[in-house]
Parts: sequence; C-alpha cells; structure tokens
Amino acid sequence: MAKITQSVDLAARGRVAVLTVDNPPVNALSHHVRKGLHDGIKQATADGAVQAIVIVCAGRTFIAGADITEFGKPPSEQSLHSVLDLIEGAPKPVVSAIHGTALGGGLEVTLACHYRVGVKGARFGLPEVKLGILPGAGGTQRLPRVVGVEKGLQMMVSGDPIGADEALRVGLIDEIVDGDLATAGVAFAEKVLDEKRPLRKIRDLTDKIAAARSKPEIFAEFRKSVARQTRGFRAPESIVKAVEAAVSLPFDQGIKRERELFVELLNSPESKAQRYFFFAEREAAKIPDLPADTPAKEIKKAAVIGAGTMGGGIAMNFANAGIPVTVVEVAQEALDRGLGIVRKNYEATAARGRLTPADVETRMGLITGSVDFKAAADADIVIEAVFEEMPIKQEVFARLDAVCKGDAVLATNTSTLDVDEIASATKRPESVIGTHFFSPANVMRLLENVRGRKSSKTTIATAMAVGRRIGKVPVLVGVCYGFVGNRMLHQRGLQAEKLILEGAAPHQVDRVLTDFGFPMGPFAMSDLAGLDVGWRIRKGRGVKASVADRICELGRFGQKTGAGYFKYEKGDRTPIPDLEVEKVIVDVATSMGITRRAISDEEILQRLLYPMVNEGARILDEKIAIRPSDIDVIWVYGYGWPVYRGGPMFWADSIGLKALRDRLLEFKKQSGDAFWTPAPLLDRLASEGRGFIG
Repeated sequence: MAKITQSVDLAARGRVAVLTVDNPPVNALSHHVRKGLHDGIKQATADGAVQAIVIVCAGRTFIAGADITEFGKPPSEQSLHSVLDLIEGAPKPVVSAIHGTALGGGLEVTLACHYRVGVKGARFGLPEVKLGILPGAGGTQRLPRVVGVEKGLQMMVSGDPIGADEALRVGLIDEIVDGDLATAGVAFAEKVLDEKRPLRKIRDLTDKIAAARSKPEIFAEFRKSVARQTRGFRAPESIVKAVEAAVSLPFDQGIKRERELFVELLNSPESKAQRYFFFAEREAAKIPDLPADTPAKEIKKAAVIGAGTMGGGIAMNFANAGIPVTVVEVAQEALDRGLGIVRKNYEATAARGRLTPADVETRMGLITGSVDFKAAADADIVIEAVFEEMPIKQEVFARLDAVCKGDAVLATNTSTLDVDEIASATKRPESVIGTHFFSPANVMRLLENVRGRKSSKTTIATAMAVGRRIGKVPVLVGVCYGFVGNRMLHQRGLQAEKLILEGAAPHQVDRVLTDFGFPMGPFAMSDLAGLDVGWRIRKGRGVKASVADRICELGRFGQKTGAGYFKYEKGDRTPIPDLEVEKVIVDVATSMGITRRAISDEEILQRLLYPMVNEGARILDEKIAIRPSDIDVIWVYGYGWPVYRGGPMFWADSIGLKALRDRLLEFKKQSGDAFWTPAPLLDRLASEGRGFIG
C-alpha cells in the first residue's frame, strides 16, 4: 500500500486500484484529502497494470462534506473542482463505494465518478443550503442530470439526505452492496470491465434535463411550493437559479454560473450567520467544567409525571427513540385523555406518510400509563411536567424521592421556577436537574438543561446525553427566573405591552417581527401558548400585566378559546385583528394617562430586540449561560429566531454594540426609565469596540 498523503492511501487489488480516504472523524475534504485523491487518480491512471479505480473511505462514513474550517481562507493546492475534473476525465472507470453518509462535497465526488455503489444503510445528500450556500463543485449541474430536475431541486433546497433504496430507485447509485465495502467495490469494478461498460460521465447525460426544457413551469411551481419554508433565506433561490442554468446552458457554462452564485452566497450575511450557527450548535455540547469522560447514566426506562400537552409530548420523544416510558397521572380520566392525544398525534403523522401504522403501534407500545406514583420506581430518569406552581412541584418531587431508585435522575420541566428550591424537597439534590422542553415538546428541538447548585456532574452529563439521544439540541444553563430563553423573552414581552399601550396595534407589532424572520409575533405566540398560562404565573408572583390580564378576565385565553389578542375562525389558526381588543388597549392606556401616537416599525423592532440583547449581556455576566453562542442556539431552536440572522448576540455584533448601546441610552433619556440602562458587559464591550462573539 502506498501512502499518497497523510489521509489517502493507494493499493492494488489485481487490475483494480483502491484509493482509501482516512481523515477522521468524517473524512472531510481537507486540502490533504483533495491532494491525495488528485495524485492517487493520476498515479492509478498512469499505471498500465491498473484498469479501474475504486474510491472508498475508512472509518464510519464516506466523505461527509467539505472542511468548513477552510471557508473564507485563501485557496490551497488542488481545488475540489480540479479533483473532480480529473476523476470524471479519467480514461479508466472510477467507482465510488459508499457507506455512512456521502454529503455535500462527498456526494459531489461520487457524482464525478463513472459509477456508484453503496451499502444498504448509506445516505446521500447535498445539505449546503443549511449553511446558506449551494453545492459549489458541480452538484447543482450533475445531480439534476442523474435524478431529474424535480428530485434534484427537492434534495438541494431541503438539504435532507435520502437512503440507499431511494438513491437506487432514482438512479443516483447503480447497485446496493453488502459485505466488505472495498471488496464489493472491486467486484463491481471487475464487472464493469468484464462487461466493457462505457465511461458514463454525468456531465454528458441530457435525457432528464431535456425533459425539463419542455416543461418550463417546473421552476415556477417549485418556487411556489417552497415559498413558505424558504422565506427570508437567500440560498434556496440561488439553488433554483443554478438548476435553471443546468437545464438551459451547456455544462461548462452551467458550472460557471454555479460558481458565481456560490461566491455571492459565501460572502452574504445570511451564509456567514448560518455558518457561525453551525459551529455554535456544536460548541453548546462542550461544558468547560465537565470532563469529556464523565460517565452518563444509561437510560433504559423513563417516566413522565403529568399527561398534559407537555407531558405527552415529552413521552413521545422517549418512545420515538425506542426508550420505554411510563406516564403517571393523578386521575384515570386525565391519563386516558393525554394518551389519546398522543395517539392522535402519531396517527396524524402517519396520515402524512411520515410513519407507518405499524410504527404508530410500536411507539404507543413503548408508552405505559399509570395513576400510581410507584410506577416510576424503576425508571432511570423521571421528568416532572405538572403545573408551573412551586408547591405542586415540590410535592411531586418529595413523592418521587420516596419511590424512585437511588441513582435515578429527577428532572423538572419548569420553564421559570427555581430548580434549587424544587430540589430542596428531596434528600438527593445532586440528582435533580431542570430539563426545560419547549412546546410542542415532540417537535421543538431545544432542550434547556438547568444545572442546580448541587446537580452532580453525572446528572448533568446524563441530561445532556439524553437530550441528544431523543433528538434534541441540549444547552446547559444556570438557575435564575426564566433561565436564558424566557428571561430574555420577558424583556421583549414588557416592551410589546408598552408598545400597544403607546399606540402600536398588536398586528403591527407581530408583523414587524415576522418581517424580521420570526415565524410569529409575540401576541400570536401568546395566543398559541394560551394566555392563561402566563396569567397563572403572574398571579402566583403577585405581578400584573394590564392588557393581558384584562383580556384573560374576558375569558379570552387564545386559540383554544377562539379569541385572545386576536380572533380565530374555527379550524383556522390565522390571527384576525379584533376591535374589542383594541378598545381594551385604548381603555387601559387612557386609565394610565398614556397619550397614544403612531410608532414606526424601526422603533418597534429596536424596542423589542435591543432589550433582549441587553438581558443576554447580563446573563453572560452572571454566568447563567456559558457562552454567547449558547444564547443564540437557545433562541434559534427554542423561539424561532431566524437562523440566517445567527441569533440575538451574533445579530447584535452585526449591528455594532456601540450603536446598540447608544440607542439604549437614547431610549433611557426619552423615557426616564432605568429599564434601558445598558448592561455592564454590553457597555464595556461597546466602549472597547468589541463584540460578544469575538
């Protein structure tokens, strides 16, 4: 075996040369991988004894994409384009043998090969859109030539991979193989040679793009079908334009157009934000004072206390991950109702084709109901999801302390309350931690794990590991009212209420935030969550919110009652402005002596978002959050902050902290309200000309 570079080897197996990439952990296309492939192909094609070439990867996956750390740096030796041109132009058949995932540049490598085989569990995709870019090494030109324009667009604009069976069906791979992958790849290459198959260059395939030329409406229809989910993102439209070029231009001109669009995206603020967020999400898993080898408890069985909307959703997460879970309720009727809703959720998913009826029964079979607390006795982790009231939660934890096994992790799904106070109801505070799920719990990806003052390292490691296992993005935070997400949201909520009292309408406030990129504004969000939830919390704390309380007193609790800040038609979640609410707002403003005025969209945006950033600075100063990027992950995954704006702390840096700080001071001067006082960290960074992120 000859070593070409530190990460690529070349070996002969009879008349077939095998190029093996070994660049752990995911065989990214670092410069030494590209050089190794380039030089290895040249050596193999120059060797008269070699008649075919197979490209395989060591480790757990095929090439899973570009080396993202090289983005924005000066190009190094051997561009991916030059490597792919060499592969595609090789005078001997080149076969890629794929396991794990062939993603991004990895899939583009396979598309330059003449043939592709993969194992049954392999997955194939071009996820560049999730970084705000497009496939930049011919993916937008080659993929539609193989799988067709519609399928190519769908794969690239969603960024979601497909499995081997589908890849075979659409023509992306030529065969599904098993056994040793290098051996299977060599066997396929031998078959290609024996059958004297031609060198099939994807660049020369025209049948599937010719079909699209006779159906120009295909692009307009696709744009319309994805308009809602791609709103605010730049990359999806650029991908569509690149595929249009694949259909209408010769291959080399299409490649040139793809490159132009790629460079535009790479330099765009949207892509910079999305690439930042890619690393921020991974950074959130790193906890400075938690050694990497800290043992996490193995979770074989879980229990959830409470079968309401949140409890049922949490239970679904465990069942979805194949973990048996017991749901405990105080009354059979409430338990039956909760489990019935879980079944309806699963059946609705099956009706959309995302689960089979058998899947529904399998998952329901993993969920057991009980009205006896002792049913949680053998659970490895118990998550409490009862009303957001301290006495109730403490009572639940005292009971759990009495029945649960000694090494069980006891978790509370509180969204605001003091985890240490809850833990004090037990004799094992080291086993208690907050696991703040977001509604709907079976859908939302964020898990805000709240470490108590006495939470052990094993408890923390277990909560983080469980979060990942059930498909969440866990972020560790400290104890304070509202933790990170809701504490910042509270600041926005205070200003939202003041804005409507001073003259803005609820629908104007909401529109400003949806124009910014949020899926909904604060008032529609409150209606969705249920206004009675906040009302109950405020009453428990002796706090008043003038307009919201008046609306609740009218029996308007949001969508579930058909009216809250907005009206809702039956079966429709579209918020409709309501004159009755506007009258309540005017009445409250008058009673408070407020003179209403027209308020600009710019002022609304600043008054909603700047206080959040300011509170984020306080959270960092207090070490409630480990790093600014953790705050951004919480807000993107938990509250719908648009990922193409990176998160509130990244966005603040893009504005400039000095400009933001100075605007806070202007608001303070105008209002005389200490609310607008810049946080010490924000003030210091602004004065030093620095940002939160670095």
